[in-house]
Amino acid sequence: MVRTPLTPEERRRGERFGALLRAARGERSMTDVAAAAGISAETLRKIETGRAPTPAFFTIAALAAALGISLDALAGSCAAPGPEAPADPAADAA
Repeated sequence: MVRTPLTPEERRRGERFGALLRAARGERSMTDVAAAAGISAETLRKIETGRAPTPAFFTIAALAAALGISLDALAGSCAAPGPEAPADPAADAA
């Protein structure tokens, strides 16, 4: 099976997700968090470093539970920053 290459945005999303997990893990060891989530420490390391930028949903859900983070918070924190709002033409006329 050939895997399609990730887009630059998918890579950035994986990096944001990894950074969020590292911050949420805090002083807890990678081994402790991985064990609590039921995954290997190597898998967690790959996710945290962005080498596995598209982990399976159940892996994400297990990590969220182990770290005490809601899935909504994870999704919101990892979403791509939106484009700046267009200028309001009515404000320019005032």
